[in-house]
Amino acid sequence: MATPIKEWSKLEVRAVVRFLFSKGTKPSEIHKQIAETYGEGAMSRSRVCQWCTWFGEGRTSLGDEPKSGRPKTSTNEESTTRVDKLIRYDRRMKIREIALKLEIPKSTVHEIVHDSLGYRKVSARWVPKMLTEDHKLQRVEISQRLLQRCQQDNGDEDTTHIGIGPGGDFQANNNLFDNLITGDETWVHLNTPETKRDSMTWKHPSSPVTKKFKVQRSAAKVMATVFWDAKGVILLDILPQGQCINAARYCSTLDRLKEAIRRKRPGLLRRGVVLQHDNATPHSANLTQQWLQRYGWEILPHPAHSPDLEPSDFHLFGPLKRHLGGMAFETEDDLISELRNFNLWHRCTVDRASALRSAGTLLSRVRDSPPGRDGGPESLRSPR
Repeated sequence: MATPIKEWSKLEVRAVVRFLFSKGTKPSEIHKQIAETYGEGAMSRSRVCQWCTWFGEGRTSLGDEPKSGRPKTSTNEESTTRVDKLIRYDRRMKIREIALKLEIPKSTVHEIVHDSLGYRKVSARWVPKMLTEDHKLQRVEISQRLLQRCQQDNGDEDTTHIGIGPGGDFQANNNLFDNLITGDETWVHLNTPETKRDSMTWKHPSSPVTKKFKVQRSAAKVMATVFWDAKGVILLDILPQGQCINAARYCSTLDRLKEAIRRKRPGLLRRGVVLQHDNATPHSANLTQQWLQRYGWEILPHPAHSPDLEPSDFHLFGPLKRHLGGMAFETEDDLISELRNFNLWHRCTVDRASALRSAGTLLSRVRDSPPGRDGGPESLRSPR
């Protein structure tokens, strides 16, 4: 028995089929001889019959016929241009939809989108509210007025030296910030879940995966109103149960704030208080405005729907909520006691420049922002 040939090609086997078929050998005998010479896997019996049929019809070529359909490669300049045009027309179009529309493989579309064009799919940035053109213009105008006020207090017409130190913090010799008091309200829950970021732990590659179950905030909560300045917190007021923040209640809180200023900030009432609060309904009500006019307090303007320009939300309430994360209090008295003992209330006295950074954030953005189409700072035209 002959030794089977171990190395062969498809064209060689097809040539043998053509040779034997031309000599009148039956397809079954051709398959038997090929299996003995080249092995069982060289060509199946049905394939031998198919090639014998083709040779009988006059075929002479031993190679594969060109196939119809998609080309082997679609990554070319034309395909790249077409994909880019579709994405620019509809930026929400999916890879599968592009592949079906252009009739090219999904793998090729994926390569073009990510490697050739450099696209990546991202979610839209969340903003608290869609600002109108009037709101955007108001943000720019109020910020520019704040800049002018700082220049007048410092006697400096150069916006690059309006009380800003080399580290980006505001200097302590600014009269505006000497007299500025900012205040806001926030809800504090008896049970505040710990954030996912604060619950991060070190993990070894062989350590089991940690799990964190979803925890809802407790329904029981208290409303805390905080007024503070560059030296620290002046007043922490807790809203009693069954009451709501309205103009009358807010004026009552301002009465307590005035007494706290008299005790903790001697001379500030005589120099003149500059109050910064947002434009919530209790703050902008006629009763509140009459109270402020009666005592001659100046109100620092605040643009509508702009929580990113509110210092309390970024420099006071954030650290407070992170501190309370994971804590559970049985009574409101325990929660209020923790609020009064929280060390952030005294943190501002350590470094006054750090306390003034909250006000400096706004002015730094105004100073460093390139002008927009209307001449105003572009970065202040929408909230971050």
